[in-house]
Amino acid sequence: MKTSQSRHNTENVVDLFTGKSLSELHDQRFVRLAPELDGLEMLYSNDTSDDRLFSLKILCWGLRANGEVVGLVPWLNDIVACPDICDPLNGQWEGYYDPGIDDVFFDAPIHKVVELETAAEYYELQCENDDDVVQELPDTIGTHAVLATEETNKLNLVEVISWRLQHDGSIYGMLTDMNKIVSTPVLPGDACLYPAQQSDQFRYFFQHQIANKIKAEDPEALAAISLLVDGY
Repeated sequence: MKTSQSRHNTENVVDLFTGKSLSELHDQRFVRLAPELDGLEMLYSNDTSDDRLFSLKILCWGLRANGEVVGLVPWLNDIVACPDICDPLNGQWEGYYDPGIDDVFFDAPIHKVVELETAAEYYELQCENDDDVVQELPDTIGTHAVLATEETNKLNLVEVISWRLQHDGSIYGMLTDMNKIVSTPVLPGDACLYPAQQSDQFRYFFQHQIANKIKAEDPEALAAISLLVDGY
């Protein structure tokens, strides 16, 4: 009776930012990740693209507590499940894409579903704290973080080393604190890493194509990032 009452209470409590009940958020948390190593992509559109579609490389696949498997991509200032991208201006999810065979699909590949379910069962962990680390995957798609600096109108681009999954389902892009490096190369799990999303200087994530354009001072890329940062 106590368990049922507790469940009922969490269903009546709604998160202010998402509009979802606490029990729904708990069921949607990520419990296991699997890297995407075959170049699969996410397709998206936006209000400025007319009939065109754009693509982003999928970072990994995530298993939710409710059994759902979805692709994940670094998106603006967080890592987001592909089907959850629904901002009409910045982008709307249109499906997954396999460029090798020019195929569009809408459900996670069965081999990733099997991999995640099997791994979650095999590596079932007993965690005591929400911030206990469940997994840490290396970044395989060249993600960069944009950080603000003390100098006005100047930004710093930093490579994301890894992505850390915590017991509460949070996923953080891990950056290198250059002052804490003891040995190189810096690898996932290194003590010198810190979570980008918890830094006051963090602004956005970009994949390597855009990051390289920013580094090369491409006018269009610089103008776009200026608009984003000014509106932060």
